Amino acid sequence: MAAKIIWNAENVDLPSLDVNRTEKWLKMVAESHDKIIGELCYIFCDDETIIKVNREFLNHDYYTDIITFDYSRRKLVSGDMYISLDTVASNATGLGVDYLTELSRVIVHGLLHLCGINDKGEGEREIMEAHENAALFILENLSEEI
Repeated sequence: MAAKIIWNAENVDLPSLDVNRTEKWLKMVAESHDKIIGELCYIFCDDETIIKVNREFLNHDYYTDIITFDYSRRKLVSGDMYISLDTVASNATGLGVDYLTELSRVIVHGLLHLCGINDKGEGEREIMEAHENAALFILENLSEEI
């Protein structure tokens, strides 16, 4: 099965990503976790959409940067990921980082969840951050020529 990555937007414009480079990077990250990308669907949205999804599907009443729905089977990672561009922007400002860097971190965060890395339990957040940083290092060092 060939990797299929879908980029959608709901109530926002699609962010200006280098799609070919981003998709190559995501495949490399998945491979580094001994996984293969099946179908990934990234849905970029606003805060109102993400809180609606959070309330409806997870019974959580708060804003978040990403919600990941995992449909993976064994080594094949697949899922839908809602990303609030509003929250990504406010997080980038709060952390003092570049918007596209924060967006990349959130994009790969969803993939890392699909690869089996969690961030809710004791000590898991630090493990997730280490994997995010390793993935961002891969992106930074990925040749501009795809």
